[in-house]
Amino acid sequence: MKKGVIIILTMAAMMACKNADRQPVSNEKSADVYIGQPDVKIENRQMTPEVLWAFGRVGEVAVSPDGKRIAYTITYYSISENKGNADIYLMDSDGGNKKQLTKTVKREGSLAWLPSGEAIAFLRDGKLWNINPDDGSETQISDIKESIDGFLYSPQGDKIMLAISTKIEKRSGADIYDDLDKSNVLIYDDLMYRHWDSWTDGNFNHIYIADIQDGKIIEATDIMPGEPYHAPTKPFGGMEETAWAPDGKTLIYTCKKLAGKDYAFSTNTDLYAYNPETKETTLITPDLPGYDKNPQFSPDGTKLLWSSMKRAGFEADKERMMLMDYPACTNMRDISESLDASPSSIAWAKDGNTLFLTAPFQEATQIYRLDLATAAFTRLTDGIQDFQGVQLAGDALIATRTTNVVPLEIYRVNPADGQAVDISQVNADLLSKIDVPTAEKRFIKTTDGKDMVTWVIYPPNFDRTKKYPLLLICTGGPQGVLGPSFSYRWSYMLMAAQGYVVVIPARRGTSGSGQEWNDAISKNHGEQEERDLLSAIDEVCKEPWADKNRVGATGASYGGYSIYHLAGTHKGRFKAFLAHAGIFNMEFMYTTTEEMFFEQWETGGAPWEKENAVAQRSYAHSPHLLIKNWDTPIMVVHGENDFRVPYSQGMAAFNSARMNGVEARLLIFPTETHWVLSPQNALVWQREFFAWFDKYLK
Repeated sequence: MKKGVIIILTMAAMMACKNADRQPVSNEKSADVYIGQPDVKIENRQMTPEVLWAFGRVGEVAVSPDGKRIAYTITYYSISENKGNADIYLMDSDGGNKKQLTKTVKREGSLAWLPSGEAIAFLRDGKLWNINPDDGSETQISDIKESIDGFLYSPQGDKIMLAISTKIEKRSGADIYDDLDKSNVLIYDDLMYRHWDSWTDGNFNHIYIADIQDGKIIEATDIMPGEPYHAPTKPFGGMEETAWAPDGKTLIYTCKKLAGKDYAFSTNTDLYAYNPETKETTLITPDLPGYDKNPQFSPDGTKLLWSSMKRAGFEADKERMMLMDYPACTNMRDISESLDASPSSIAWAKDGNTLFLTAPFQEATQIYRLDLATAAFTRLTDGIQDFQGVQLAGDALIATRTTNVVPLEIYRVNPADGQAVDISQVNADLLSKIDVPTAEKRFIKTTDGKDMVTWVIYPPNFDRTKKYPLLLICTGGPQGVLGPSFSYRWSYMLMAAQGYVVVIPARRGTSGSGQEWNDAISKNHGEQEERDLLSAIDEVCKEPWADKNRVGATGASYGGYSIYHLAGTHKGRFKAFLAHAGIFNMEFMYTTTEEMFFEQWETGGAPWEKENAVAQRSYAHSPHLLIKNWDTPIMVVHGENDFRVPYSQGMAAFNSARMNGVEARLLIFPTETHWVLSPQNALVWQREFFAWFDKYLK
């Protein structure tokens, strides 16, 4: 790409699923083609979209009960087949003796060691299998008719919890009218009838419990019979939302037992205790109005730890570490008051007196140790990196780590000094064949005198005597930690490799700079956070290598809102815009999104509440009110199956641009959601992305 261009990029972070990218959707053209590590053509050590899709993606990581071995999955993708495939791999906990355990055309996942450590359990095509880690021999242990979506063995290995989608309600025409089995209609009487990327069809995630005899599942029983609720919760909940007591006599699970309008306007998930012997279910968090989830028992079973948000209806509240005495369910307390961040990836030490966890520090997610006796947190790691998924392996910690320019790998971490070693090295060979960008952390002063974390990614072989284009990336969400994480959709590495300096400011509302910073954006959209964006680009544009006369902007989700808003306020600052899945009309967003609590909290009320000054101030900043000021070319991108920000928002923005004589381009992906996930669609998106800005900025 030619020099002399500055692009401001605004982009959304993933909402709720805070760890990694959602997996691309399989679009299986051929069911019998095995997909392994692909060959990719590399010219002049140049990173390209094709190289991006050739990386192996480390997925699930499971440490054996004795801490000596690690099972993990790697997914590779085929561009020609337009799909991916995950296989199971094994290595020692120091990274030695790596081997591939499965090599099939089916996707293997949901790894968990049996409590005995004798085998690794996994799912394939909705069936539960065990594989011998020594010789690779497999045994199918479930032959029930239902498809299994998740599982959790009891500590004794004699019982198993299964997550199974279960038909509870009649929602389709064929369900209701027996003689109209070919009809294609869904019928509703209340909210919430769709979520993120799927319609409510009457099926609900339910928890079943089954006995294990001679290594096989014996009859699974639904512990939520007839209940129209999801456990695990939709859309991102998994087995981390459940926990067996160490004695195997209690199962704790997470559920939001609400329906319709109440469900749509609430974040109130609770913890429930189920006794397999008495078949009784008990609510154990009755007075907590926000999210309560992710239970974990202490090693001796006398304490229950879980994540809890204090404020009802606010999905980006601080996730407190709550602890109670069990089974009395008394002495409930917050043990994370001294930590101004939301902890995650929590692991108990065997002595029950220490916890290891991850939490953001100045937007980068690091590993911490918590001494329960003193309630003191100690940060073990530092640097431009994101750690997740902490597990214990003897006297070491196993975690995944990523940076802006290096895909996720598995690391062995010394808990004494935080030193981390890459033990998986899945992509080491491919990375050695390309020129990799470098990353820097800066602090930039905002208009109100705050220090704002800003990540800067430099192109390979950066030369300060030359002029470089800039891509300024700002978070969506609007909340979420803006860490140095690797993305396969909005790849900072790919952008920098094309010759751009990528600038990523943690503007007001990001979650890794303290709760006060996080809270500042709600009900204040298009105001201070927009000034933060401009502060970042103004500061970086002072660099001698920045061409401040050529500026573009792009973004997704809330970042798309920022683009539409900037298009009406920038006064000639930008030469081109690109908005992906953006909010154009805030009033229409309030009535057409699915999680109604989200917009209720963010705007402060409904658009028809004319006496509500807070809400009316929010809607006064709707980008559609600024359309007459639009005068800059804009590309609009949207997925038709995006139910969080309906694709009509993108249509309205594109149509408005053209009706006002603004040059525009529309990309509609009929099968994509809030994200572009399939390989070939992603390549179209990436090629169009760079072609659009090349056209107007070169």
